[in-house]
Amino acid sequence: MRTAALFLLPVLVTSPVAPSCLAQEPAPPSISVEVNVVNVLFNVRDKRGGLVGNLNKDDFTVFEDGKQQEAKYFTRETDVPITIGLLIDVSASQENLIGIEQQAADAFFQKVLRPKDLAFLISFGADADLLQDYTNSSKLLRAGLHDLHVNSDVGGLHPGPVPTVYQPRGTILYDAVYLAAHDQLKGQVGRKALVLITDGDDQGSRYKITDAIEASQKANAIIYSIYYVDRAFYARYSGGFNFGGGGEAYLKRMSNETGGSVFTVDRKHTLDDVFKEIQDSMRSQYSIAYTPTNPTKDGAFRHIEIRVKGSDYKIQARKGYYATKSEE
Repeated sequence: MRTAALFLLPVLVTSPVAPSCLAQEPAPPSISVEVNVVNVLFNVRDKRGGLVGNLNKDDFTVFEDGKQQEAKYFTRETDVPITIGLLIDVSASQENLIGIEQQAADAFFQKVLRPKDLAFLISFGADADLLQDYTNSSKLLRAGLHDLHVNSDVGGLHPGPVPTVYQPRGTILYDAVYLAAHDQLKGQVGRKALVLITDGDDQGSRYKITDAIEASQKANAIIYSIYYVDRAFYARYSGGFNFGGGGEAYLKRMSNETGGSVFTVDRKHTLDDVFKEIQDSMRSQYSIAYTPTNPTKDGAFRHIEIRVKGSDYKIQARKGYYATKSEE
C-alpha cells in the first residue's frame, strides 16, 4: 500500500489594496491530503497450470473484505524492475545440495536480472547471514554463492544478524524470512520477491511462521518456495526410511498467503527447471490497483479477492494487506 501526499498551496491574488492591509492578512495554511492506493501483483494460470498473459482490465473484479472495489489502474508487469531476495538453506540436511544450488542460482541471476533489477543473498542454518547486499552484479552474487557453507552448529555463538543464542537452533527458516522481508524489503519500492531453497523444516526460530508471513505481507513481497530434499541424508538417520524433509506444507502456507507458488525438485524436475519457471512467473504478472472504500488505518488485516471471468482460470495473489499508516 502506497501513500501519496497532495499539497494545495496558498495563492496570493494582487489587488489595489494598500500594502499595509495585505500585511495584516495571514496566509492560509497548506492542506495535506493522503491518497491510499492498494496495489496487487498476481498471476493467472489455466487448468494445466500454464501462465495466461493476454487478459485485460475488464476480465477482473477485485474485492476487499467482500466489498467490490473500483480498479483504477491495471497493467501487465512484464518489464517493471524487481528486487529479489534469494534465501538458501545451509543446514546439515542440505550439505550435499549446496554445490547444485550454487550453479543453478548463478545461472538464474544471470538470466533474470535486468539493468534496473536488484538482488541480495541470505544463507540460513543455525544462523542467518547476509552474504551479499543489494546489487545488480552477477559477479558479486556469484562470489556470495561461493561463500555458502554448512551452518548447523547448535551449541556455539555466531554473529549472524538474527539472534538465536538462547534456544536450540538448527534451521531458522522463519527467522530468515522475517529478516529478509522486514529488514531488507520493507523499505524498497516496486516489485519484490523472496525465493527460498529449503526442505521446509524449521528448528529454533524465534519468530513463528505467522510472523514471517505477516512481515512478507507488510513488505508486499511474494514468496516463491523451492522444496528441495536430500532423501539420502534423512535415510541415513532413519534406518533406511525416507523420512524427513516434511516441511512442504509450511512452504505452501507462506507462498499461498503472499501470492507465490511452491516448486518441487525431483529427478524429472531439476533446480534449473524450477528457476526457469520462477523467472517466467515474475515476468508474466498483472498489477491491479484501487483506492479502498474503507479508508480507516487501524492496522487490521484486509482480505483481498480477485475474480476473473471464466472458470478455467486460477488467480495467484496475496490474500490481503495490513491497513497501517504510511510511517509504519
